[in-house]
Amino acid sequence: MEMKDFASKIRDSVRDGLGDGYKVDVKEVNKNNSVVRNGLVILAQGQNVAPTIYLEDFLEAYESGMPLETVVQQMLDSYRRSMPTDGLDMDFFRHFEKVRDRICFRLIGKKGNEALLEKIPYIDFLDLAICFYYAYQDESLGEGSILIYNSHVEMWGTNAFELMSTARRNTPRLLPWTCCSLAEAMDAAGWESDAELDGFLAGLPMKVLSNTKQVHGAACILYPGVLEALAQEGGCGFYILPSSIHEVMLLPDTDGHMSADCLKLMIVDVNSTKVAPEEVLSDTLYYYDADQKRVRQIA
Repeated sequence: MEMKDFASKIRDSVRDGLGDGYKVDVKEVNKNNSVVRNGLVILAQGQNVAPTIYLEDFLEAYESGMPLETVVQQMLDSYRRSMPTDGLDMDFFRHFEKVRDRICFRLIGKKGNEALLEKIPYIDFLDLAICFYYAYQDESLGEGSILIYNSHVEMWGTNAFELMSTARRNTPRLLPWTCCSLAEAMDAAGWESDAELDGFLAGLPMKVLSNTKQVHGAACILYPGVLEALAQEGGCGFYILPSSIHEVMLLPDTDGHMSADCLKLMIVDVNSTKVAPEEVLSDTLYYYDADQKRVRQIA
């Protein structure tokens, strides 16, 4: 079934299931790297927060044989779980002084995000863009993020450079960095290994740099002093492979490892086969120069 037809059918069924007092719409949501997802947006009367329920997985379940009534019920259950038990007042978001302590930065690729970058404040970093979000923490809603747009900057009377100064303090505090071996990272994630992979890991001593939440952890390469400390610990500079927007892999620049061209091919292959399209950071290979204490593109 086409997504358009499925979305229309679901919207009407959810409207019927909720009854009066709810506004139910379907909208396209632009994600990272120009990935577009379809979301069901439900706004209850008197609420100013409208949860978005993405439809792709539900369409797959429906096409696999799940009855429409079950799909709709699961959506309604998801909606009710996502709503705060008490009304959520978002008026605080109008005031910069009330949000500045939880403004953070993250990294996205400039290629593929051209349309998004026209709408948000950002700072160039090589072929990447440093953009900003509000990291909310609420007893009812849990943890999440709100991307900061140009309209927010205008409302707050600020600019990208002030956001960067603020986020440089907040992000390492709210999302401390962590670095471990690739084998440890895979084990923590529950990935299965095998003899061939173990041999590969033994010959390629990569480390994985992320944050303790493992969300938007690639931005840890921007944390003050982190790359310098890792270079001092290892006694050399290192290659930086953008595994995803959530982490990067570090490979010491010592003899006997793969060439820059091979590492570049590895990045491209992993991004095209292992990483969700909206989570790809870049196909570029970077290098941290321990002497100059800076990151540069090399392939």
